Amino acid sequence: MKARRGMWQPGLTVPAVLVAVALFGAACGSPSSSGGGQTTITLYNGQHEQTTNALVAAFEKKTGIQVKVRNDDESVLVNQIITEGSASPADVVYAENSPALELLQEKSLLVPVDAATLAAVPSKYSSPKGEWVGVSVRSSAMVYNTDQLTPAQLPKSVMGLADPKWKGKLGLAGGETDFLPIVISIERTYGKAAAAKWLTAIKSNAEGNLYPDNERLTSDVNQGRVAIGIINSYYWYRQRAEVGTASMHSAVATFAPRDAGYLLNVSGAGVLASSSEKTASQKFLAFLVSAQGQEIIAKSQSYEYPIGSGVTTAQPLPPFDALQPAPLTVAELGDGSSATTLLQQAQLA
Repeated sequence: MKARRGMWQPGLTVPAVLVAVALFGAACGSPSSSGGGQTTITLYNGQHEQTTNALVAAFEKKTGIQVKVRNDDESVLVNQIITEGSASPADVVYAENSPALELLQEKSLLVPVDAATLAAVPSKYSSPKGEWVGVSVRSSAMVYNTDQLTPAQLPKSVMGLADPKWKGKLGLAGGETDFLPIVISIERTYGKAAAAKWLTAIKSNAEGNLYPDNERLTSDVNQGRVAIGIINSYYWYRQRAEVGTASMHSAVATFAPRDAGYLLNVSGAGVLASSSEKTASQKFLAFLVSAQGQEIIAKSQSYEYPIGSGVTTAQPLPPFDALQPAPLTVAELGDGSSATTLLQQAQLA
């Protein structure tokens, strides 16, 4: 989704100039208020930009509150928020994956979400502590070239991709934030040693086919440059919409029900503790999970599942109720710090 990718790393800081800019802004006055008493909030957005733009436009029209948007990969934004601390100009953070929000929560950088907002979403998709709310869900999947592989040839488990028979056939975007939850899931299911061994094996199998992002991986699978990869399924649906069904030479498939590689990844949002416009920011969160906000997601090119206010997707995705992911909660996925270390040791992040 973004030009820049990478994992958030506990202890990693962004360049000091960013902190200086934030401190300068704080010294000159809050960026949340513009002339004439107009309320403005700043959104750090790690989600799909087009969908976020549509959500922001509808929110501004409905409330009169203006939203300044800074788009970047969630890892960049999370590291910046941690570095900026109480001087952060951000009011709201909107992330692709729950571990990013869990990390901010652990560092006491978020405030409780209004109870009515949390109530709009099934509790299992939001912070157990109530400091961020789930907005949408995406499903992990295999993408495979249909000229090279049949469904019967696909591995039943994500662990099967470590088999040497996939050497030269597997493509991998290991630095993607979307890949981190899968590593967390494998570590939780099989242990740290097994996860480290798996990472070493799939890196070897993907030698020569390591990608900076899932967009290029998905495209190369479709063009037959590589046979199979691990993605979130929305990349494939978006590509099909862009190039047309006749140009598709690939398909998506899930691992076996409840396999460690079959995950639902939750996108969510929270209000920063440093925000000077918490009331307006809470209104933005409430809008994201409202029927109006969820309908925007349901019809968008994000190809995600809305999870709030009873709204269902309008896109041609598998029925949400038919999905059979691994039974990992957002609390069990945690902040991903241990899995991030494993990825760094494998030189995949």
